[in-house]
Amino acid sequence: MTLSKEEKEQALKKLSEEEYNVTQRAGTEYPFTGKYNNFYEKGIYVDIVSGEPLFSSQDKYDAGCGWPSFTKPIKKLTYRRDQSYGMERTEVRSPEAQSHLGHVFTDGPVNRGGLRYCINSAALKFIPYDELEKAGYGEYKKIFEQ
Repeated sequence: MTLSKEEKEQALKKLSEEEYNVTQRAGTEYPFTGKYNNFYEKGIYVDIVSGEPLFSSQDKYDAGCGWPSFTKPIKKLTYRRDQSYGMERTEVRSPEAQSHLGHVFTDGPVNRGGLRYCINSAALKFIPYDELEKAGYGEYKKIFEQ
């Protein structure tokens, strides 16, 4: 999936102020306010800007941190060192659109790899399992058959 400059510009125009702030300015939504924080339907989460597949509901869990948490991504993401606010963190971005998603930490469930992808709901769009085929994500149905 390659997003042209024009396609990205059009996608950005459709974002809410919060979605734009999170994905383009590396902002963070307030904890426990995101629409996917306490949301556990079967499906996948994609980048709200580009539609890139990011996470599966199979890998989502309640970390109690106030943001949707996942143990692993569907595909390789982009990682950057983040030293903002006097902290040492690893920022996570979507590989194609370079949307800021959140951060990854090493305090996740040990039995599931030990990582916690702490992701802003504002950076995500949920595609329900029953709509994967229709939305062009049919190949990801296999994730739920394993």
